Amino acid sequence: MALIVQKYGGTSVGDVDRIKNVAQRVKETYAAGNQVVVVVSARSGVTNELIGRAKALNPQPDEREMDMLLTVGEQETIALTAMALHALGIPAVSRTGPQAGILTDPSHTRARITSISGGDIKEQLDAGKVVILAGFQGHSAEGQITTLGRGGSDLSAIAIAAALKADLCQICTDVDGVYTADPRLVPDAKKLDEISYEEMLELASSGSKVMQNRAVEFAQKFNVVFEVRSSFNNNPGTIVKEEVASMEDVVVSGVALDKNQAKIVVSDLPDRPGTAAKLFQVLGAAGISVDMIVQNIGRDGKANMTFTVPREDIYRAEKTVVESFPDEAAGKLFEANDIAKVSVVGVGMRSHSGVAATLFDALAKGGVNIQLISTSEIKISVGIDPEDAEKATRLVHAAFGLGQ
Repeated sequence: MALIVQKYGGTSVGDVDRIKNVAQRVKETYAAGNQVVVVVSARSGVTNELIGRAKALNPQPDEREMDMLLTVGEQETIALTAMALHALGIPAVSRTGPQAGILTDPSHTRARITSISGGDIKEQLDAGKVVILAGFQGHSAEGQITTLGRGGSDLSAIAIAAALKADLCQICTDVDGVYTADPRLVPDAKKLDEISYEEMLELASSGSKVMQNRAVEFAQKFNVVFEVRSSFNNNPGTIVKEEVASMEDVVVSGVALDKNQAKIVVSDLPDRPGTAAKLFQVLGAAGISVDMIVQNIGRDGKANMTFTVPREDIYRAEKTVVESFPDEAAGKLFEANDIAKVSVVGVGMRSHSGVAATLFDALAKGGVNIQLISTSEIKISVGIDPEDAEKATRLVHAAFGLGQ
């Protein structure tokens, strides 16, 4: 007998027929003699619909109330999935994140997990039941409902697998695994049999929508080996695990595209020690994740700082910057524009030269202008015009010979 955690995303439970399909898959796993915990997301489109309703009432809705609202989506799915299993004769019980003892910090809409007790999940499993857990949600020490941010159901699944010491964690989604690029944009993208935590984390943080980056961080920290696979067939997926020596033979493992970025220019900042520290400290305190950063020296003792943030954080970033630098907030301080980020990722980049040259040459030949550049040990990212994003992804994918 094995303890298996299976996570099903929004498209996998998008309607009644798909929920029935999930229930049938869970039944097969359960009938093979396994204990099963099923983590589910809200049905596809439900979260966006709820956000739309909230913003129709208030363009900047209260974050606590947003958490109260958004957890409705997952709670609908856990109940419906349990009912579908009951119809197949499988004993099942649903549990919310708080009922599973998922404790978080108090940061509404982007909470971080601090501990997991598991609630009564082990008792329910030992009683022969399948446990259906609502992803994306938890509760703070103060008893407030919290959510884990976009893609938080991935984190819920990895975290509960770690807490229960599961034998296997499967992330079941609408693709067959992790590809060298988004196959919807790059038709000849190929599926990877395995990928390291580091590569998966860089791809996730660079815009790949297969996994939430915080979930990959958690898996790496607690060494949770997991498989990304399709919820619509039984084909083998992609195993995500610690790096092995053979992975270094492949220079670039994948190309990621993120079109949900904004380029922010904060101009006329004092050109003196401590200015950058203050700027990014206040942004960090506001929970705003900053990526690419470039500082340019302006005139008359002033400096300009350019950086990227998720597009949905533009309003909070502007409010934070203007409040923190009131003397300079004279209308020319803050400027924001949409930008796309294309990234190449691979652990083999550590020991192979020429990756940057290949990337820049491919974009130059395709007439794509680079606005920003950032690098890490296993990743190079460029910020470009969103209109060039999809073309650039295909150019770079071809340049590194990643196609089938």
